[in-house]
Amino acid sequence: MTNSKEIIVPLLPLRGLLVYPTMVLHLDVGREKSIQALEKAMVDNHFIFLTTQKDTSVDNPVEDDLYTMGTLTRVKQMLKLPNGTIRVLVEGLNRAEIISFHDKEDYYEVSLKLYEDDVEKDVETKALMKTILSYFEQYIKLSKKISAETYATVSDIEEPGRMADIIASHLPLKPKEKQEILETINIKERLKRVIEIIHNEKEVLNLEKKIGQRVKRSMERTQKEYYLREQMKAIQKELGDKEGKGGEIDELTEKIAESGMPDHVRDTAMKELSRYEKVPSSSAESAVIRNYIDWLISLPWTKATEDDLNIQKAERILNKDHYGLEKVKERVLEYLAVQKLTNSLKGPILCLAGPPGVGKTSLARSIASSLNRNFVRISLGGVRDESEIRGHRRTYVGAMPGRIIQGMKKARTINPVFLLDEIDKMSSDFRGDPSAALLEVLDPEQNHNFSDHFIEEPYDLSKVMFIATANNLATIPDPLRDRMEIITIAGYTELEKLYIAKDHLLPKQIAQHGLSKGQLQIREDAIIKIIRYYTREAGVRSLERQLASICRKTAKIIVSGEKKRVIITEKNIEDILGKTKYRYGQAELEDQIGVATGLAYTTVGGDTLQIEVSLSPGKGKLVLTGKLGDVMKESAQAAFSFVRSKAKELGIDDEFHEKLDIHIHVPEGAVPKDGPSAGITIATALVSALTGRKIRKEVGMTGEITLRGRVLPIGGLKEKSLSAHRAGLTKIILPKDNEKDIDDIPKSVRDELKFIPVSHLDEVLEHALTGGEL
Repeated sequence: MTNSKEIIVPLLPLRGLLVYPTMVLHLDVGREKSIQALEKAMVDNHFIFLTTQKDTSVDNPVEDDLYTMGTLTRVKQMLKLPNGTIRVLVEGLNRAEIISFHDKEDYYEVSLKLYEDDVEKDVETKALMKTILSYFEQYIKLSKKISAETYATVSDIEEPGRMADIIASHLPLKPKEKQEILETINIKERLKRVIEIIHNEKEVLNLEKKIGQRVKRSMERTQKEYYLREQMKAIQKELGDKEGKGGEIDELTEKIAESGMPDHVRDTAMKELSRYEKVPSSSAESAVIRNYIDWLISLPWTKATEDDLNIQKAERILNKDHYGLEKVKERVLEYLAVQKLTNSLKGPILCLAGPPGVGKTSLARSIASSLNRNFVRISLGGVRDESEIRGHRRTYVGAMPGRIIQGMKKARTINPVFLLDEIDKMSSDFRGDPSAALLEVLDPEQNHNFSDHFIEEPYDLSKVMFIATANNLATIPDPLRDRMEIITIAGYTELEKLYIAKDHLLPKQIAQHGLSKGQLQIREDAIIKIIRYYTREAGVRSLERQLASICRKTAKIIVSGEKKRVIITEKNIEDILGKTKYRYGQAELEDQIGVATGLAYTTVGGDTLQIEVSLSPGKGKLVLTGKLGDVMKESAQAAFSFVRSKAKELGIDDEFHEKLDIHIHVPEGAVPKDGPSAGITIATALVSALTGRKIRKEVGMTGEITLRGRVLPIGGLKEKSLSAHRAGLTKIILPKDNEKDIDDIPKSVRDELKFIPVSHLDEVLEHALTGGEL
């Protein structure tokens, strides 16, 4: 049983500290209200109530911040320290509970209900006291942090409540647990709770002891292994084996630590290193493990170049290295701008598509230079094995990582510009489809965990800027194309080629052939003549070869002593390069019947096609020649059906298909030709041949036709327009739906061509055949 009575005293809140009855304790008091409460206690009767704050971070606690149960104490001694705080010695008297709370402005005062422990002991209480003493003794032996004298002191205590309080004060308990014991008024419950706590603490100490013994054994084993290794090194040294494998292991361990690998990769490397140490050097497996560890070490895991996010500088570099190509440059500058604003951006996957020689590969190199990133290139032309991308498993003899991981090793950083050259030239066979393996590489949502069969550990490719190049998008599988942002480079205009030759190709060739600017000079009119009469291409590769030929011949002239300086003009170009190879423009010299000029888009850029129709007496046989693909054959059939259905309106004999054989031919028959854009051209040539009306020589046309005569949209208008311009055509008939694409055509070409949008074949015939009005 416990007795209780009431008293009013000043309040002193404690932070992270608790005082039990009968305890004597030193406290340092610094808060102003606490000091005032102490001074009030000293003036009155030296009594003060101590209770603990629920939250130690509160500087000025109020009633809700304090536990209601605390300890009434007597201030035995008070000393002011030089730093302004007060050191006080207090003695705990009774448990007490706050009944009411009074704010005296300078300090707090509380009305208390006091509790006194019942000193009578029944049989159960005595048994509990024996148990708690036994547990406490065992705890002291395990802990070794409490002296034997403490146990002797506790064992002399006769009062059960006081014994529980003193033991609790010596246990490493949290303030909340100590408060729980303070609030336990019932002595038997208090003893049971302390016994339970000591039991738990004993279990923790026993577990710590076991762990400590295990760690000690492990350390002893490690020390033993270290000692044996040192002995092995000494023996190897005496045998003249230098430091044998031991020195190599130390070196590899250091390299693994310095490589910056993620933790899971480092664990794998160390595990393999441990195997390597145990495998004899003469074993074939030793070389396999060593090769694997070398690959893990040589890969970049964390090293990265810092992006140079200066857009003006990047623009200068791109403009310096390449003339034109505005769309590609704009896309790279957009990437830089977004990265500058976000400071993080998953690497985009760009695909530069266009004919050979337009500068796709060199453009990728310039992008790397403008970003201040390392550049690495792999060629995918002819790759037909999935292992070329993903690598071979280490179980195979001569296994190696795939080309992606090999490229990352060459790059030496985790954020290079990575060029996948000729991505449209991959093929597949029974060994797998490499384009399918590239799906993971080129997917920003997956490539942060790229898996190579040889490396086996996930590798982060998300910071890489991938750039692919292709000549023909049609051969790239749809899922792979879906992962890339296609940027089409159509080719160069004559004016662009002139600037490229003057500013880039000629200086480069002069330097490569050991000449100086003063020894060779090529006039603009000569360069234009080379472009028109010695090359026919969308890019500038043939142009560069012709300039290289001029440089070689110039070098021979100068070395032989014939001249000290060579000037190439339009008049003497044939003396150097020989007779012209091409006729400038393929446009007909005069209007003709049954010959229409079509515009085609091929893998090497735009081109013009002459479609010829001839009639001969017969039984309506339709002959198609010129190595045409299925699509062009279908276009011819559709055009023939349309002309038959409209024969009367067009002024054609209704019976022509029974009296005449029709032969449709596309010259240069050895070259395969296909594409869905020759319908209106074939129809126009057919109508011209059947009506005798001539087709205008300056008109080129492109568009597919339906059986009702409707003109359908086409692709590659820019490339086709460039080829028309090269061929000397001045008017282009195009589908009305393609009118929006005219803006993509360079202004210098747009200004010299007249575009005629049409939606029906009747409009085509009106503009293409003589007798109609343009």
